[in-house]
Amino acid sequence: MTALARWCLRRRLTVLLLWLAALAGAVSAAALTGSAYSDDYGAAGTESAQAAQRLESAFPDQRGEGATLVWHTDESSVRAAPVEERMSETLRAVADLPGVASVRSPYAPGGESRISEDGHTAYATLTLDAPTDERGEQQAQRVLDTARDAAGDGLQVEAGGPGIALTEAPKAQLAEVIGLAAAAVVLFLAFGSLAATALPLITAVVAVGTAAAGIGLLSQVMTVADFAPMLGMLIGLGVGIDYALFIVTRHRTGLRAGFPVHEAAQRAVTVSGRAVVFAGATVCIALLGMFILRLGFLEGVALAACLTVVLSVAASVTLLPALLGMIGMRALSRRERRRLTEHGPRPEAPTGFAVRWSAFVERRPKLLGALAAVLMAVLALPTLSLHLGTSDQGNDPASSTTRKAYDLLAGSPPGAEGSGGGFGPGTNGPLTLVGEVDGAGDKLAFDHLPEAIRSTPGVAQVSGPDFNGSGDTGVITVVPDSSPQSKATSDLVDRLRDDVLPQAEEGSTLRVLVGGPTAGYDDFADVIVGKLPLFAGVVIALGCFLLLLAFRSIAIPLKAAAMNIAAVAAAFGVVVAVFQWGWGSELLGLGSAGPVEPFLPVIMISVLFGLSMDYQVFLVSRMYEEWRLTGDNRRAVRVGLAETGRVINSAAVIMIAVFGAFVLSGDRLIAMFGIALAAAVALDAFVLRTLLVPALMHLLGGANWWLPGWLDRLLPRISIEPEPAAPGSRAEPAAPGSRAEPAAPGSRAEPAVPGALPTPAVPAPGPPGALPKAGRPRP
Repeated sequence: MTALARWCLRRRLTVLLLWLAALAGAVSAAALTGSAYSDDYGAAGTESAQAAQRLESAFPDQRGEGATLVWHTDESSVRAAPVEERMSETLRAVADLPGVASVRSPYAPGGESRISEDGHTAYATLTLDAPTDERGEQQAQRVLDTARDAAGDGLQVEAGGPGIALTEAPKAQLAEVIGLAAAAVVLFLAFGSLAATALPLITAVVAVGTAAAGIGLLSQVMTVADFAPMLGMLIGLGVGIDYALFIVTRHRTGLRAGFPVHEAAQRAVTVSGRAVVFAGATVCIALLGMFILRLGFLEGVALAACLTVVLSVAASVTLLPALLGMIGMRALSRRERRRLTEHGPRPEAPTGFAVRWSAFVERRPKLLGALAAVLMAVLALPTLSLHLGTSDQGNDPASSTTRKAYDLLAGSPPGAEGSGGGFGPGTNGPLTLVGEVDGAGDKLAFDHLPEAIRSTPGVAQVSGPDFNGSGDTGVITVVPDSSPQSKATSDLVDRLRDDVLPQAEEGSTLRVLVGGPTAGYDDFADVIVGKLPLFAGVVIALGCFLLLLAFRSIAIPLKAAAMNIAAVAAAFGVVVAVFQWGWGSELLGLGSAGPVEPFLPVIMISVLFGLSMDYQVFLVSRMYEEWRLTGDNRRAVRVGLAETGRVINSAAVIMIAVFGAFVLSGDRLIAMFGIALAAAVALDAFVLRTLLVPALMHLLGGANWWLPGWLDRLLPRISIEPEPAAPGSRAEPAAPGSRAEPAAPGSRAEPAVPGALPTPAVPAPGPPGALPKAGRPRP
């Protein structure tokens, strides 16, 4: 790290130009090749996935996704001549639009079932000629505009279905702008210098911009979910600004201690840069744990997020020191530069709230630890009612056309705009039964299947069977009497698979697969839930092993795992309350209450475990260094918390601001990530790392640092921080927020953060992990 920092400082212009060239090259390449993101979140090999594949091969002309045009009138009937004439003309115009393969009108022969019993609502189904990821937004927008032209004079026209979803996608980059603005305010309050404030923002934007273009290129060679770029940007801005914050804080401390600009920057990268690389590595390891699930689109998400983190770390230890060398002493505020000129460098003693809080936790560890544990438990309680499922357009904001079309089909509540009988809630998520037919016996059994299904509890309507040209595949459409997200619909899927269909298949070679939205959601959730314990166990075990190597302690990794699990559980409690219970979701523009996405637990565990490791590393590194110097656990915990509390809290506020801003993205899934990550970081930084962790470490005493001697000899040694300087040399601090042993008289000692405490020389406490011996001198 020292050699790298020295090279970047000497060739700072070259480093800057290389990064700008990388950004420009990646953006240009992505613009030329385009992107191929996928919105297929299914799990290959499940019954619903097999049904979808069979349908696609048997009915290739229906490969494209569907859209639905719904119209409603309160005053007259949709069968009235003026309404029928206007909508028939509109449907002909829609059928002539590019991208529309077919239109099935309720006014055509056999279309009577598309008109509601009360005659106030009707719908037409459209088949588009390509899936969403192969079709531009403009085609869907033309369909929507043409349909809306028919509205007026008491006629309401809305559009829904997967084909229209693109028109509801957020277009403005409001979330990113607000997140950066909030981060800039926090940085300026922390630094008091515009130049120092700009550096973390520039570093993060260059890294995230390069990564975003790289994710687009990655989508050309593997399956990458369509939410991966936004998720990568969310993570990248948060960690990128935070990593740069730690290094800039360390650099500013060196300048105030009297070091020249280049030496201060070199020391900042040597010390804080090591912790940044370690923290970034833990984030990537946690993200790559998603490969255990063997779900193609999640593997693309993992690589996309890892690319963003790797580039953020690289920019922090290369581009950032080059920029620090360029701005010189302007990394300090004018007041700090004037004070340095007038009074010279002098030691800074910890003052303010962080010191008082650290002493308060030391005096009341049992009480404060119990309060923190109760708070986390209360927030985690809603997690017990977690319902995994995929939200649909019924969860869109109430003002969106997709939500209005969904409500019109289902039958809106009385008094709502366009209220009416509709077609029942199951119309928005019909089940598709796909039969593999081989011979006359199978065809006869499949022909009789609708009769058995109509008498099944939970079924509202059955249509079909329909066969393809070769007659080897049949389709039956089943409309449940409950909504797609209802547990009753999931029960119907199980009832069909376990009871009804096996009886129909007896005595034949017929095989019937249950597909459709609800079946797909349930199958995917089952795959995730089944593999979640293995995934979480591997990620937690790898993280604990890294901490074991770094801190030579059994208790530190175990506490870290427990704290990370607590943060994830409490964050999910917040997500359940907002999105599943609907507390404030409509006020935030996030739509109505609905299930939590099945893959959210996987991504949240990966990201949160990695991010919470950052704070664990920065906090415990300082405590570990003090323990090695003094052998006094109480002092180690007190000093570590006092000297790192401010920078950890500043970093947390920045992450919360960036993550929270993504609630304004207009995308329910990204907003779910934003709220979950913001809540987890807030609880992790302000409850766990600054309250529960230090309280537990006070209670455990020297046992915090115990490691069996035989295990200590077996484990390889890695070091997050440089070894403490020997007496008589310049002190080298250990980690962000740390300080080194005092230098010999006449040498220049450098405190690590504003307010580093002078430490008297104390004999070393023995090998890492050894308990304090009786009679050891105390500071």
